[in-house]
Amino acid sequence: MDGLTFVDACTDRHFADMSLIHALGWRDTYVDAVPAAWMAEHITDDRWVPLFRADWETGRCRGLLLYRGDTPVSCINYGPARVENYNAGSACTFDTQGYEGWGEIISFYTHPEERGKGYGGLLFEEAVRRLQAEGYPSAFVFVLRENEKGRRFYAHHGFVWDGTHADIPFPPDTVCVDLRYVKKL
Repeated sequence: MDGLTFVDACTDRHFADMSLIHALGWRDTYVDAVPAAWMAEHITDDRWVPLFRADWETGRCRGLLLYRGDTPVSCINYGPARVENYNAGSACTFDTQGYEGWGEIISFYTHPEERGKGYGGLLFEEAVRRLQAEGYPSAFVFVLRENEKGRRFYAHHGFVWDGTHADIPFPPDTVCVDLRYVKKL
């Protein structure tokens, strides 16, 4: 595909592009799973900018974007597995003891208007290649149980559900279930 560029997120423009894609992805993907009132209050276009900046500054994980020309079409965060009850910047807290030394796809979204064009697959495979090159023997990604398209996508890329999950509470009384999909690298 011509005109596509991988960009390591390292500027406020990159962090803003990633945050917007995340927000659009949440609003589109989780509309029937996450309470609408919570989503309206918390999922703003710039919600993740400070988190992405902090991750870059501390080296906690890496952000990677795929641009088509000057247009950001997909973004991903990847790095070492979060194994210390890491708060992902929302209601999500993950306890992944037992996955020390693994790589993790921490978040991954394609702009809703850019889906179905192969961009997400290119970016996802690039992040997996980078995790492998960094020496991680295996990697995992969490995916919402009800996100059947996401689950099919990860399965298509060689990830399988390992039977574990994380319960994610959303006020006032919703619990979403994230399934852990794993792959040996």
